[in-house]
Amino acid sequence: MRCQHRLIDVDSQAESKNAMLTKILIPSGALGLGYDRDALARGVREKPDLLAIDGGSTDSGPHYLGTGTSKYSRSSIKSEWRELMEARAEADVPLVIGTAGTSGANDAVDWLVDITKEIESETGQNVQVAVLKSGQANDQMIDALRAGKISPLEPVMEVTEELLENCTNIVALAGAEQIQAALETGADIVIAGRTTDTATIAALPLARGCHQGGAWHGAKIGECGALATTNPNSGTIMITFDKEGFTVEPMGRTAKATPYTVSAHMLYENSIPYQLYEPGGHLDVVKAKYTAVDDRSVRVEGSEWIKSDTYNVKLEGARSGGYQTVSLALVRDSRYVENIREWVADIEAKCTRKAAERVNAAFTLELRLIGLDATLGDLDKGITSSSEVGVMGIVTASSEATSKEIAKILNPYLLHHPLTEDEEMPTFAFPFSPTEMYRGEIYEFCLNHVLELDNPMDGFELTLLELQA
Repeated sequence: MRCQHRLIDVDSQAESKNAMLTKILIPSGALGLGYDRDALARGVREKPDLLAIDGGSTDSGPHYLGTGTSKYSRSSIKSEWRELMEARAEADVPLVIGTAGTSGANDAVDWLVDITKEIESETGQNVQVAVLKSGQANDQMIDALRAGKISPLEPVMEVTEELLENCTNIVALAGAEQIQAALETGADIVIAGRTTDTATIAALPLARGCHQGGAWHGAKIGECGALATTNPNSGTIMITFDKEGFTVEPMGRTAKATPYTVSAHMLYENSIPYQLYEPGGHLDVVKAKYTAVDDRSVRVEGSEWIKSDTYNVKLEGARSGGYQTVSLALVRDSRYVENIREWVADIEAKCTRKAAERVNAAFTLELRLIGLDATLGDLDKGITSSSEVGVMGIVTASSEATSKEIAKILNPYLLHHPLTEDEEMPTFAFPFSPTEMYRGEIYEFCLNHVLELDNPMDGFELTLLELQA
């Protein structure tokens, strides 16, 4: 059945006295994480107006943006996406995903579009799919830099034309306006590139004239599914928006939303717990009031949306950081464990010196202590002794051959290097053979900036696909 759900004709930036009650069902925090099937079915029975789910983020590092590939397995994504397409058909409402394919890069969007086509051909669903791409061309970003349209965020990272040219992928984070444009096509499914985590949820309530502060605040609470409840693993949550605020209700049988769990979510991935910046303005929740409706639902009112003078979208970019090879040795000898830092420092100095003499190429060598402070480094103030330490050697170089060569130079040091010159040669354990694990080309984030747009759809590409069995 073709979805007949349409937006009402109201200014997306203005509240309406005739705001339509709008129910957004969020199956889980991200496609690929899994969810409670019974909770999803219950949510569908509650007759939502739209299903919204996130497809990724920058949480897993720059590789996925750098390569335009997905963090999650294709089979898991296809399985869950098929279920959500079926839920959409049953509810007869739009299904919207933002940041498709983990990074929202154009190739990642195409990847999910291909999966959607496969499912459509296998199930016989006839659907219209709106595809919103947020990838930015390198040359256009250079032009924007020259025109003064790109500005840094804190912490400031220098941006140059050379840096922009070297990015393998640049994306702009779409906001509510771009998702609204996709919904206005009447599509059954919207597959969007990089979006803010809240945009897919806030777009429809805003378009229907619901309270602006409530729309953005409720979208923030719902962005990670049931994370803002007592049972985050249940996944599915319903946010109901109206002209005064919003109500949070988890769909899982044992999950509960409380004023504490809901208000605390403003701390999640947010440096300022009472503000949230989005394209076109920011949310302020200083005056928000959280009230328990019953033992599992929470009502929120008082949030404010403050419009900005310019319309800015955040930019994310990734570029190559070289090629990397990793080795791992396990140290259990108590004397070496007690003196592990001195041992590692000596290896690092001697191996670096030898490699520099024998390999005419730039490289870095880093040794991390697994089981001591490999996660936090100098920031770890609660280090305790261990009976075993893993020493992970990380070689990064400008070429694959160099990274592998230096990792092999490191090998005998990790295997046999003594603490002092006048003692027996020790032998330590390698868990793998060969010991060197080549990681390939690595990537690094290189943009923390905003792009000023004259029109919200500038820089975004919207197409409509008709999929028929």
